[in-house]
Amino acid sequence: MVGPSSSHTAGAVRLGALARAIFGGQPSHARIALHGSFASTGQGHGTDLALVSGLMGLHPDDTRIPTAFELARALNLEFEFAQVDLGEAHPNTAEFTLQDAEGRSMTVTGSSLGGGVVVVTAIDDFAVEVSGELPLIVVKHLDQLGEIAAVTRILADSGANIAEMSVAREKRGARALMLIETDTAVSPDTAALIAELPGVTGVRLVPSV
Repeated sequence: MVGPSSSHTAGAVRLGALARAIFGGQPSHARIALHGSFASTGQGHGTDLALVSGLMGLHPDDTRIPTAFELARALNLEFEFAQVDLGEAHPNTAEFTLQDAEGRSMTVTGSSLGGGVVVVTAIDDFAVEVSGELPLIVVKHLDQLGEIAAVTRILADSGANIAEMSVAREKRGARALMLIETDTAVSPDTAALIAELPGVTGVRLVPSV
């Protein structure tokens, strides 16, 4: 890894990379709000450089991390930092508000737990728990009868084995989010079949990071 810290530097790179993967690629603009220790000591550990590096898809051992700001500007990635109080959240937490050139936006919140281990704890308004260690399918859908069964049937027919699965919803019949971790990566063709289901409003394949 490029140091000095496994949590504030290497883990921060992975956290930025996982936020990028969930978003679906490099954003054109990122507002990164830092909480706790990330806010108070992060700059000294290069956390700001590390988070931006991850948003560009760099790995924790990439020697370009110290020049991340210059590289981001060259790639037309605008970024800004702020501080935020997220209450009882882990002290090494960042909240990414990401936007692309078409105006699509998403908020991804996550923490660096130490030793390079990370967890995403929220996607937009939904509480989640994603480590990035396995391939992930993110399915946005309406909460309606049979939706979960239809998605898992398609995965079973494709030969995908589900390792972990969680579902969150705003309320009955409203927006919902399905997170499915699989032992092996799901093909784009399988994702396309899921996207065609009634009630599904979006499907994202997130590789392990």
